[in-house]
Amino acid sequence: MRFHTRKWVKPEDLNPNGTLFGGRLLAWIDEEAALYTLIQLENKGIVTKFMSEINFKSSAKQGDIVELGIEVVNFGKTSLTLKCEARNKMTRETILTVDNIIMVNLGEDGKPTPHGKTEIEYVKDRLS
Repeated sequence: MRFHTRKWVKPEDLNPNGTLFGGRLLAWIDEEAALYTLIQLENKGIVTKFMSEINFKSSAKQGDIVELGIEVVNFGKTSLTLKCEARNKMTRETILTVDNIIMVNLGEDGKPTPHGKTEIEYVKDRLS
């Protein structure tokens, strides 16, 4: 799994227990999944269709650095299925995993449309 993004846990990210609010982490994951999909499918028209069970394994506290990793599980006709792991950058301890995040490619009409991709592409390869 490639870890693309790091987030610094700040006071506004905390719950009443003084640890990272799960909703904040899920928002970070949703944004990361959307950006990853947008880059892969080369289309700004991306929506989150589904997130599977979310498994919290540990917590993070103020000052921790959280890394978000995304990996493609499957290329569908109009979708991309991803899995995600959030971990503590310093300890490498897993904070959360999501096994399936389904992102859908939309056409100009706002409806699911085929994206024509079948494998991971890296931006550097598109430039050559």
